Amino acid sequence: MSSMFPESSGSQAATPLPRAVVVHGVCDALVALAPGVPVTLLSAPGAGAYAGAGWWRALVALAHAAHPATPCRDVLDCADAPGHAMAAIRAGQSILVLDPACPAFARVATLAIVLAARPPALDLAAHGAAWRLRAWLSAPQHDDSTPVLR
Repeated sequence: MSSMFPESSGSQAATPLPRAVVVHGVCDALVALAPGVPVTLLSAPGAGAYAGAGWWRALVALAHAAHPATPCRDVLDCADAPGHAMAAIRAGQSILVLDPACPAFARVATLAIVLAARPPALDLAAHGAAWRLRAWLSAPQHDDSTPVLR
């Protein structure tokens, strides 16, 4: 859950997000947290617009309640919908994905951590993804595409 880590600011060292897993519902989130290793729960593309911030916050809360010892960040993808991003911020969401071409991108970025692109992720809806989960989460991150929170 976002509140498990201190919010980043200019005075803190940069913090990379743990490896991301795309979750489509509570069952996926429970599977993602079950290994007990740090993870970033990432919504499906555009979920902030079609499912909403309330759904996402409830999903994260339920999953965290079931696995309170698992370090977890969560990212809601709001696609190109700044209104949904603002609603998510009001609901307590601290990390979002928002299209950088969106005219309100800079404004939204003053209120939350906003990623201009989705981080690399294992999508639990993909065939066999649950079997690859532990290896995905424990693999070192070798590329520069992992978002760093400042």
